[in-house]
Amino acid sequence: MEIPNETFQEIIEGKTKLLVPKKSITDKVPPKKPAFFNPKAKLNRDFSIIAYSAFLNKFEGPKIFLEGLAGIGARGLRVANELEIEKIVINDLNPSALKMAEYSANLNELKNIEYSEKEVCRFLSEYSQKGRRGSITDIDPFGSPAAFFDCGIRATMHGGILSTAATDLQVLNGLFQNACKRKYGGIPVRTEYGNEIAIRLILGCLRTVAARLGVEIVPVFVESEMHYYRTYVKVLNRPDQQENVGYILHCKHCGHRKMVLEQEQECELCKLKISSAGPLWIGRIFDKEFIQDMLLEIPKLEVDKVCEKTLSKCLVESEMPGTYFTLDEIASKMKASPPKLENAILNLQKNNFLASVTAFSPTGFRTNANINEIMEIFETIQ
Repeated sequence: MEIPNETFQEIIEGKTKLLVPKKSITDKVPPKKPAFFNPKAKLNRDFSIIAYSAFLNKFEGPKIFLEGLAGIGARGLRVANELEIEKIVINDLNPSALKMAEYSANLNELKNIEYSEKEVCRFLSEYSQKGRRGSITDIDPFGSPAAFFDCGIRATMHGGILSTAATDLQVLNGLFQNACKRKYGGIPVRTEYGNEIAIRLILGCLRTVAARLGVEIVPVFVESEMHYYRTYVKVLNRPDQQENVGYILHCKHCGHRKMVLEQEQECELCKLKISSAGPLWIGRIFDKEFIQDMLLEIPKLEVDKVCEKTLSKCLVESEMPGTYFTLDEIASKMKASPPKLENAILNLQKNNFLASVTAFSPTGFRTNANINEIMEIFETIQ
């Protein structure tokens, strides 16, 4: 394969050498031509490597990785080079991207990679028969992943992992409610914890598609960053019997919120009209055992130090009920300065409430106390 010209550059991410377009490193917005590569998504790829490593360690079936929208193949190549995997198929419609992926594979002396140049649903359909499905299916589109949920689920084997990323944050955070309803089948409410509502809308849509196909999804890990949301779900070949799609009721007057199966019209605390987000996922979004397994993988991998901090937060909040609150939200209601996060959590626990940090926000906390109880406790901290 010919040596690339001066418009390309070799970099190392994790333990893997990658050939990338020079402009994707120097320009503020990475160009789509000759091929797309986003250096800022390194953290996202680091989390994938940790999650896939934890999963593959315990998975007993064939270890096959399918990447639907690969770009230059950064994620797939890292999986091939840094994890124990039998077969990897990298798919992208851009032949230049695939050429670069092939060049990078040679740099790392990787042999277990196949390349495919197809529209993503056509590619995934080819792997939807028994015996061909992926144990990990990864879909990382521009914008919404909702169009690929059906073919993504079909291409993931029983007990396998389907991971999708969403970058249509404005739609999911409530700026375009009709677009969100069209794409995800539910509507958001604009709140301080909008990123959690967004992730629950994505999971709710995935659950609805899975239910139609007679399979169950079990979220094991979710990630919320400035520019994307990513969900990791286990796909199980059996109908889901759980009632795990409902609504988040949020009162814009007093700040009370709760998760319910059926919509209600008024706030149980202040009796005024309540807003409703959904239908969306109201079940757990972190699997405690899976997060523990991820934390155990970190010492073996070359990943950002932030990963361990984030996962430690995910672990403590994995069994917490409800959505999170933020210190600023409570402080502005009380017209006071916010207490320290540790003090807030400690005082809630002292008063026999559950309380923990959250990976969704640096000033966020989860608790089973309602907003009035939280404010009462915060008054004693001031």
